[in-house]
Amino acid sequence: MVSIEGEVHKPGTYPYAKNMTIKDLIFAAKGLKESAYLGEAELISYEIINGKLCEVKRRTINLKKALAGDPENNVLLSPYDRLFVRSISKWQKVGYVTISGEVLFPGRYAIRPGETLSSLIERAGGFTKNAYLKGAVFTRKRVQALQQQRLNEMINKLERELLSAGSAEVATALSPESAKIKSEEIALRRQLLERLRHVKAKGRIVIHLDYPEKLKGTPYDIVLEDGDSLYIPPKSSTIQVVGEVYNQSAFIFKKGEGIDYYLKLAGGLTPNADESHIYVLKVDGSLKRVPKHFRWLRKVHLDPGDTIVVPQKIEKIAWLRNIKDITTILYQIAVTTGVIITVF
Repeated sequence: MVSIEGEVHKPGTYPYAKNMTIKDLIFAAKGLKESAYLGEAELISYEIINGKLCEVKRRTINLKKALAGDPENNVLLSPYDRLFVRSISKWQKVGYVTISGEVLFPGRYAIRPGETLSSLIERAGGFTKNAYLKGAVFTRKRVQALQQQRLNEMINKLERELLSAGSAEVATALSPESAKIKSEEIALRRQLLERLRHVKAKGRIVIHLDYPEKLKGTPYDIVLEDGDSLYIPPKSSTIQVVGEVYNQSAFIFKKGEGIDYYLKLAGGLTPNADESHIYVLKVDGSLKRVPKHFRWLRKVHLDPGDTIVVPQKIEKIAWLRNIKDITTILYQIAVTTGVIITVF
């Protein structure tokens, strides 16, 4: 056998053949990667002396010359030879990011190591006149994986609490009617969990976008990673109201008006509304709780594109009363996915 390691497509051990050369071994390994350093590879051979001593010999091979057929470098191999192909110093695979929406030249761009958000915007020709910077959506694959892991952990915990409690309640039911009600509650719990399982994190990072010359040097001029995506939406002119109101809809944004103004346009709160947990999902992806001690003032600044969320009263739902984390989980889902989950 002979082996090859390092910057080849299929590193590993291969059968030795008579008159086998360096070039043959590289061919068996499906060729060199782009990152392979052609100037110098290391060939390690083993020689048995007098049947007693194994001596290791190292030899430097110029791969470029070997592939060209130069006999001094494309040498004949011996059994158990090992070729190590080095990587080009500081080699890094080219990364790609996507910028879309209100820029002059949207598309997929190759990035160099250390390139920042402001540089990407400049290369895309800058923003159009219709760009709504507050609503920019920046997503990252690595963050998406972390968010999804966190969501899964929270949902798993909720599942244990919901189903373990439900099974015990059915087992201790005092009558068939009571057991039927408990079984129906368990079915509702499973439906809620199934809906939560289907919600996927987007990997959104909250950023405060600005023109490139103003963005440079700020914490939001972040270094780009392969797979990043930036979407700049057109200017918005509405406020969404969802949840426990009589008319869930979008309403024309009116500067200076607070939450109560839009709640009135939505017909007001339903009897099932949890007024103490109203929150605003901001257009930039952040979440703002309406301050409890200033409820009557509704002191949350609104921007076009914001969504006012009026949740249900969880304590009125018997099978959720003792689940402490349900509100936190629903908030977390709203922030990481942009999806508003209702219990029913």
